[in-house]
Amino acid sequence: MSEDKPPLIGLSREELADAMASIGIPEKQRRMRASQLWHWLYVRGVSDFSLMTNIAKDLRAKLAEAFSIARPEIVSELISVDGTRKWLFRFPARGAGRPVEVETVYIPEEGRGTLCVSSQVGCTLTCTFCHTGTQRMVRNLTSEEILAQVLMARDRLGDFPDTSTPQGAIVPSEGRMVTNIVMMGMGEPLYNFENVKKALLIASDGDGLSLSKRRITLSTSGVVPEIARTGDEIGCMLAISLHAVRDDLRDVLVPINKKWPIRELLDACRAYPGLSNAKRITFEYVMLKGVNDSNQDALDLVRLLKGIPAKINLIPFNPWPGSEYECSDWDRIEEFADIVNRAGYASPIRTPRGRDIFAACGQLKSASERMRKKDRDTGTAA
Repeated sequence: MSEDKPPLIGLSREELADAMASIGIPEKQRRMRASQLWHWLYVRGVSDFSLMTNIAKDLRAKLAEAFSIARPEIVSELISVDGTRKWLFRFPARGAGRPVEVETVYIPEEGRGTLCVSSQVGCTLTCTFCHTGTQRMVRNLTSEEILAQVLMARDRLGDFPDTSTPQGAIVPSEGRMVTNIVMMGMGEPLYNFENVKKALLIASDGDGLSLSKRRITLSTSGVVPEIARTGDEIGCMLAISLHAVRDDLRDVLVPINKKWPIRELLDACRAYPGLSNAKRITFEYVMLKGVNDSNQDALDLVRLLKGIPAKINLIPFNPWPGSEYECSDWDRIEEFADIVNRAGYASPIRTPRGRDIFAACGQLKSASERMRKKDRDTGTAA
């Protein structure tokens, strides 16, 4: 990726047409050229203008001189014993003082492959059970950088035409390698609403990456004012990081609760546009030993969610260095799930994936830290 040239990835069709105008493309050709670029970027997955064979060589050269469609640098790629893959991508500084890094995780399952995408470098929220919350907020990712995670994963997995799947990779047996996107990586997506919206609308565009909005899930810790906008303007599935049934405990586990407590959060969920039994909200609930895993917690959870078409994901806590929590015992998790199931809610217990490479839920963190202004100005490290 280049900080010197403006990117074309992440632009809407209208913005692509405007970009064509900026390099002197005649008005009658701009929409056609924008459509050509859209196809090459999102259907063919190319990252080099020279490969756009239905565009004249002189125009390809002009595009390469003016714009960037390059991928980020891969700092590392780790592969778990269960087939989960974790990439550490490096992006240009763009105001952070130095290049920044984010983690992206691919989880293969029978019949589908889920990509966990980051929306921020670091996180402003300090959820006490989450490793990402121990990393200071650096900056929001741009729409280009959010989409780049999807494009890179599809590159590496052989999910574009003219690319091949790595030998021995654990992937779905047929169809696409990346079938689902979850905005559950680093950061709070609704604190980066406009860039996330732009990226997800491109990801779900039927003439491009063409992922169904029912296969795109945005997870929030509870930024209540943006929840209705998510349904109206993005139209994707919604997941809520709930994790507690009482405000006093959620204030500790998910401190954003002090601003928007449980009642306000659930009222916003009940009003979520398009909510139905066919479009349920997923409530994520991490199982913490002796903290939120009692039978009474399970009964209170059922009571709280009454009237909301919902699925409850029970997440065994994934440990990370320095954490003060332990995972609930397995029989405790199963008894909790039984109570929720008997009340009529699906409550699958999420199988921990990628724990050995710190790719499991709540374990993501990069080493990026914001530099002090004086250090950015002098070019020295913080």
